[in-house]
Amino acid sequence: MSPEGKRRKLQEENQDPVSAHNDPVSTHHDPVPAPEDLLSSFQAWCGEFGIHLNPKVSIGMEGTVAQYGMMARQDIPAGEVVFTIPRSALLSQNTTRIREVLEEEQQSLDSASGWVPLILSLMYEATDAGSPWAPYFGLWPRLVPPDLPMFWSEKERSELLEGTGVPDAVSKDLDNIEQEYKTIVLPFILRHPELFNPQTHTLDLYMRLVAFVMAYSFQEPIEDEEEDCGKEVLPPMMVPVADLLNHVARHNTHLEFAADCLRMVTTQSVPAGHELFNTYGQMGNWQLLHMYGFSEPHPDNINDTADIQMTVLREAALQGAESEEQKAKLQERWAFLCHMEMVGEEGAFVFGCEEVLTDEELRTSLKLLCMSAEEFAEYKENDGWEEDEDDDEEEETLTYQKVACMPLSWRKLLHAGAELAMKSYTTNLRSDQCILDDPAEYAKLSSRQKYSLQVRYGQKRILQRLIELTAS
Repeated sequence: MSPEGKRRKLQEENQDPVSAHNDPVSTHHDPVPAPEDLLSSFQAWCGEFGIHLNPKVSIGMEGTVAQYGMMARQDIPAGEVVFTIPRSALLSQNTTRIREVLEEEQQSLDSASGWVPLILSLMYEATDAGSPWAPYFGLWPRLVPPDLPMFWSEKERSELLEGTGVPDAVSKDLDNIEQEYKTIVLPFILRHPELFNPQTHTLDLYMRLVAFVMAYSFQEPIEDEEEDCGKEVLPPMMVPVADLLNHVARHNTHLEFAADCLRMVTTQSVPAGHELFNTYGQMGNWQLLHMYGFSEPHPDNINDTADIQMTVLREAALQGAESEEQKAKLQERWAFLCHMEMVGEEGAFVFGCEEVLTDEELRTSLKLLCMSAEEFAEYKENDGWEEDEDDDEEEETLTYQKVACMPLSWRKLLHAGAELAMKSYTTNLRSDQCILDDPAEYAKLSSRQKYSLQVRYGQKRILQRLIELTAS
């Protein structure tokens, strides 16, 4: 998760991903305080914890793109600090009241996600009314998480998001969450009955809090990536106030990490009455929907991407083979690409709005799959090294202008791959375009349908551009 991550919040049309009767934290008979009361309690808590809010900004729901947000009360110049958060106010595995227990059992809590200690911290603090962070959790009554696709039905994910990459990502998430809870979290809970109760700290609650970590947590950046290469990734943490800012790709603030505090600073001037936005960095719409529960309308997300699965390019190459012998040779080349770690069965070639983001992998794959038998024999003998290889050319960004100038055989193969990828969706580009061009029809869609449509449409626009650029 990005160090500047924050999702746009939504709870439209009562699409609560978790029904109240399954709520282990509070019963559905409990009255939910008014949002202004929750916000007032939270702001009082901020003052007690030393969180300083610039008087030029305010937190609320009025005028924001969705639910809570931060608005400019006065004109704010670029480079101004809008709030400061002392590290003592952060909620992490290092600040929770059960940090000593987590440290003692550090090895038993190791997992692929690396999130178990933080989520256990949230499970403990969020279910205790006496927690120092109780007013923070109070902003989300009954801990209803963001409306991520993991809470949709499998049928809805398939109908709305087939071909986008989201259903596969969600399926892996759900399997990992259940496995993590049953093999790591539940045994820990049972070992500590003085802290946890399996009737309260359930798989359902664990899944909700995974969603909170996905949507609201921050990860501190590593200062020197080269020095820290290979070191353990820093675990995520919850950052009150910072996680209330909504997201757009064209953001106007960013989060700075200092030794004693975190600061949100404007990156450009913000006029009075305008919302302050944070961002994760470069995230395609399918990633936004998968992890944060929303997508940006086309063409607002300048970081949008479309994938062509690596196996789809292999399929396109095999479809163009004229004999079984040619197919066997292509399979041999694919195996060599795997040996070079350029491709994999679950990998994808990623295409941005203006360039190929996996340029080395794509160039190498197209080159090998389109080589003559003699060229490949020599290439394989040299284990992928070419004496006359132009390193400068290989390192150049592969823009779409350069894609259009690739060798004809490369373009034909990429064209076939893009067309196959386009066929993986349940709707076509024209039908999506018609809905977007009709405000009345678009208004009839649910929030899930709107966000899914924006994901599909943005990806198809990128794929269509590839198809047109590579047409022979």
